[in-house]
Amino acid sequence: MEHVPWARELARALLEEPLSRRWAHTRGVARQAHSLRGILGTDADLVHASAWLHDIGYSPRLAATGFHPLDGARYLRNVHHADERLCRLVAYHSGALVEAEERGLHSELTREFDPPPGPLLDALTYADMTTGPDGDHLPVEQRLAEILHRYSPGDLVHRAITRSSPMLTASAHSVEQRLAETRAGDHPM
Repeated sequence: MEHVPWARELARALLEEPLSRRWAHTRGVARQAHSLRGILGTDADLVHASAWLHDIGYSPRLAATGFHPLDGARYLRNVHHADERLCRLVAYHSGALVEAEERGLHSELTREFDPPPGPLLDALTYADMTTGPDGDHLPVEQRLAEILHRYSPGDLVHRAITRSSPMLTASAHSVEQRLAETRAGDHPM
């Protein structure tokens, strides 16, 4: 899949100037996704491209509903006719289904996009939920705490992250386990 260079340049065009901190986060998420190549096999480039594109819906040029996973996935589908699997990963990344419920957009999301395969969604969630807002790598628990700190308890993002934290943590830990198993296999004792 030759989507990675295209995805990087599209994300740069949409995020770098208007949202420099979001761009820093996106670069860090892409680095994390790239580090998963050893466990993703033929889907490595798909996940890497989705990491570049996961937050493009924040771009002021794309924001329609205010729900960045849906706005980004729609843009990829409608404007770029992107690979359906890529659109699905962007649409569902990092607990998006729970946030869609909080926003009253659950039906729209599920009607327009089928859920992506679990292992691929776990990989993208890991990359996103172990990358801070400035692109630094951190444990999933620290990332979740950082997000909750940014939003007041009554905010729908705070509610969505609180509800989805067990799933987000489980996704990140499952990927960490797969990485550890792969590394152990690479380095026999």
